[in-house]
Amino acid sequence: MKIGFIGLGIMGSAMASNLLKSDHQLYVYNRTKDKADTLIEKGAIWKDSPAELAKDIDVLFTMLEDPNAVENLAIGTDGFVNEMKEGSIWIDSSTVNPSFTKKMAGIALKNNIRFLDAPVSGSKVPAEKGELLFLVGGEATDMEELNPLFDLMGQKAVHMGDHGKGSAMKIMINQLLGQSMLAFSESVSLGMALGLDKKMAMDVLLNTPVTAPILNVFRYRLDEENYEPNFPLKHLQKDLHLFTETAFELNQAVPLTNAAKEVYAQAKQKGQGDLDFSSIFKFINE
Repeated sequence: MKIGFIGLGIMGSAMASNLLKSDHQLYVYNRTKDKADTLIEKGAIWKDSPAELAKDIDVLFTMLEDPNAVENLAIGTDGFVNEMKEGSIWIDSSTVNPSFTKKMAGIALKNNIRFLDAPVSGSKVPAEKGELLFLVGGEATDMEELNPLFDLMGQKAVHMGDHGKGSAMKIMINQLLGQSMLAFSESVSLGMALGLDKKMAMDVLLNTPVTAPILNVFRYRLDEENYEPNFPLKHLQKDLHLFTETAFELNQAVPLTNAAKEVYAQAKQKGQGDLDFSSIFKFINE
């Protein structure tokens, strides 16, 4: 099988590296070629454009920053959609809004290309270890066909329903992640202002049932003030925006998420966009 992978950022490069553990040939493209160097050294084949990459492959994975990037590389100049073989399959693992996913699915199907939205739950380390959770929207039979590849990159693939359902689940997860970190940061910040020891405050909060268990994973970052990007803050803010944009499309009120989105936007304006999203703690306490 010939596999293409477009988008070699923090997540994509790790996912593509795990695909190289199979007997399949891997073709790669990224807007900046140097991010592909390690993969090329391991046996991946570089292609100079999305269109060139798409010509002979059976399966294409995309892992891109936002809907604009997906759309530009799919149907823009040198886009891949028009070059993919009939019956081949495109798996978009980017975090995008459900309505956009449905639009891309429609374009793919018009070109006789099968499509799955398969964003992932997990960040850099799970991606490197092949422990991601794939949230899949589309035909169940297509997912079953691709399960051996999902297994190389993740611990599980869950069929969420038709096109857009995987994307929906992903923005719901990231909405809760962003809200949880922000609420925790505000709570600890107030405790510190009242004279509580930071470590003691976190020890107690993280051992109560009211605190999201995932926050224990980020505890060391707050202790050590280590905000090296695992999940960049600018991406979390983008995902909150996708959540609010989707709510607007559905005439749903999401006041808390709108407020959280603006706090992360303020942190990004202060130069924290490329830091880990947990650096919202730093922003709250400055």
